[in-house]
Amino acid sequence: MITREYLRESHSLIKPYIHDTPVLTSQYWDDRSGSQIFFKCDNFQKMGAFKMRGAAHAMLRLSDKERSRGVVTHSSGNFAQAVSLAARSLGLKAYIVMPENAPEVKKNAVRGYGGEIIEVESTAQAREAKADELVQQYGATFLHPSNDLNVIIGQGTAALELMDQIPDLDEIWAPVGGGGLLAGCGLMADRFSDGTQVIGVEPYEMDDAYRSLETGVIQIDQHGYTIADGLRTFLGDINFPIIQQHIDRIERVKEGEIIEAMRLVWERMKIIIEPSAAVPIARLLSHDEAIANKRIGIIISGGNVDLQNLPFKS
Repeated sequence: MITREYLRESHSLIKPYIHDTPVLTSQYWDDRSGSQIFFKCDNFQKMGAFKMRGAAHAMLRLSDKERSRGVVTHSSGNFAQAVSLAARSLGLKAYIVMPENAPEVKKNAVRGYGGEIIEVESTAQAREAKADELVQQYGATFLHPSNDLNVIIGQGTAALELMDQIPDLDEIWAPVGGGGLLAGCGLMADRFSDGTQVIGVEPYEMDDAYRSLETGVIQIDQHGYTIADGLRTFLGDINFPIIQQHIDRIERVKEGEIIEAMRLVWERMKIIIEPSAAVPIARLLSHDEAIANKRIGIIISGGNVDLQNLPFKS
């Protein structure tokens, strides 16, 4: 049983290592949706995404002996950067397994945060095999980007802060890829708010979480494509039961809606968000009356974008 006290303690543990990110509002989005929308801006988080929360929490829960041996993860995106920065902040060694075709901008960010990159072929099997090898070689602790309970709890502190900042929300929306953020939000809402529903949003092109919740069995998309590259992954055996228990439903949005939502946030709110963060905001573009007359909190998950490849620059 994960208690309210444990979750509050988890938040207190990571507070020295993260930003307590702001909540923004927008008259444009309020008018368009017919609701009050509150944006929890973890695009302003350290290293630019919510993943710093989970990485820091997982490391802070390690014993001194485990910390002395370092940590390992496999990631080509935000979690690679989060583990590298959190490890540097805590004085740990971080081994980051990345596919050889990962963008240089991401590799440079990992190196800049102090992570040691080990490059492998661009397959899940190669990443997992190398991570296992490093665990055996160094005795390091493996941290999964989304399917680790301490990572999940850390990610969920975004929702805990949001509920502290904006009480009495009807709904919290979050993007869903690997499921760590969504599961964490569900845990926090269950423990700290009687009436707040948590809703996941994902692209139609990678709707494995939607189908998993519908069928009760984890589904895997291996050939789909979405511009929301941070969501090109699937649920795990730790976060899926939490999602089944605490998530009201999962909605889906189209690729064009994701791009339009991202562009509108840049234009109207003057903040930088990445495509994955635009996914729940894209839900506001529908003319669904079910959205109207509510207080809705949306987790803006990150703001790490390749400025040379903006989907709306032309």
